[in-house]
Amino acid sequence: MSIQQENIKKLVDRRAAAKLGGGQKRIDAQHAKGKLTARERIALLLDENSFEEYDMFVHHRCANFGMEKEHFDGDGVVTGMGTINGRLVYVCAQDFTVSGGSLSKTMSEKMCKVMDLAARNGAPLISLNDSGGARIQEGVDALAGYGEIFERNILYSGVVPQISGIFGPCAGGAVYSPALTDFTVMVKNTSYMFLTGPAVVKSVLGEEVSQEELGGASVHASKSGVAHFAAENEQEGIDIIKELLSFIPQNNMEEAPRVATDDPVCRADDSLNEIIPDNPNQAYDMYKVIASIADDGKFFEIHKNFAKNIIVGFAHLNGRSVGIVANQPKVLAGVLDINASRKGARFVRFCDAFNIPIVSLVDVPGFLPGTQQEYGAVITNGAKLLYAYGEATVPKVTVELRKSYGGSYIVMSSKHLRSDIVYAWPSAEIAVMGADGAVNVLYAKEMKAIEDPVEKAKLRAEKKAEYEELFSNPYQAAEKGYIDDVIEPRNTRFRVIRALEALAGKKQSIPAKKHDNLPL
Repeated sequence: MSIQQENIKKLVDRRAAAKLGGGQKRIDAQHAKGKLTARERIALLLDENSFEEYDMFVHHRCANFGMEKEHFDGDGVVTGMGTINGRLVYVCAQDFTVSGGSLSKTMSEKMCKVMDLAARNGAPLISLNDSGGARIQEGVDALAGYGEIFERNILYSGVVPQISGIFGPCAGGAVYSPALTDFTVMVKNTSYMFLTGPAVVKSVLGEEVSQEELGGASVHASKSGVAHFAAENEQEGIDIIKELLSFIPQNNMEEAPRVATDDPVCRADDSLNEIIPDNPNQAYDMYKVIASIADDGKFFEIHKNFAKNIIVGFAHLNGRSVGIVANQPKVLAGVLDINASRKGARFVRFCDAFNIPIVSLVDVPGFLPGTQQEYGAVITNGAKLLYAYGEATVPKVTVELRKSYGGSYIVMSSKHLRSDIVYAWPSAEIAVMGADGAVNVLYAKEMKAIEDPVEKAKLRAEKKAEYEELFSNPYQAAEKGYIDDVIEPRNTRFRVIRALEALAGKKQSIPAKKHDNLPL
């Protein structure tokens, strides 16, 4: 065998060893927990044979606590580039089989290199997390590594899409990278996120709590909103990431890919003419409205189990990717509260950052009252949604379906926040408040002066009818130009698509500034 052949054999053997990470025994242990390895996850995520790995032979540089005696090629993270449905992406996948995936300085350097390449080449960044946290043996070097990752998450926010998959532990400072990215996918029963674990919680607060109860996928997808998706297993988690990418562009200079559709632009839906109940206090399902206007009735929901009184997600309209924001009358009457405002604002800002038009379907009676909301800063949180809509320069089309009262009317992408086209159904009610509340305020003295309950009820009914005649319709707002047109509900799909096509070349800017000061 020639020297050249020997060198090639050494390379092939070393690559094969590197691909085993921490070794077969640790791979088996990973599988026993119901988890895939870093390389198995990448293989499922990327197009076949498209992965190009970087820094396969990197070693850590730590000489403390006996670390100099144990080295693995790649050092706990697999990084590189590949394609998903033919589109370039960059990937970092932490390898739990090597030192529990704990972050070393060299691991952070590998990850930062890929993050820089993603930003430089204008491609999405996908991070698959499965790590025990900072590598304690490296001390401040490990912390410095996290800081450098976080800085890139921040600098490249709004430049390229950043998606985090949590496929194992993600604790302590490690949680901040996913929190800084655009979307986070967790897996039920095998992944968790928290700043301080159950042992610390017990020692400090005396509270007994499991990892799943403290920071599991279901908790973060429904209670905290930290996770946008809670997958049943890793395969589903990876499928979610791939589907999500189909709605978003490569970077902030491009538009999302258009898809072919056989769904007619002019398709009408007579059921929408009947969907609004005669009783204004009766609910209906906003998902039916969304399905009616979306191509083939398909809607990809974000944050499905969090703040269900507002719905956000992606759909295609005539093949064009759009972000949909809709109040849900079936949950808390569609009222806005702290969590709904945060959820909506974050989604609107993502769409605006990545050139995705926003369609808003409005049926909102106001903001949720009460001490819990006020003490929790519903004012500031409501202002986040207001700010997001007002700042957005992408095409914005709004449809007022029914209630649109008070400040919530303004907040939900009104004409006053530079919404381009605002349509209303004939059932729309645009006013400071509902008829009952308005009568209580406007005629309080008259009501108080009447002792006869029959006469009082008669006056109330009369004044309520008068108020409804004036405001329980869209025409006063239309007369003032705040509504561009009152449309027949059955034609909503056609009218929205035509508006979006007209707005495709929209150019709008905001005043020059270093950066904004979003209410936080």
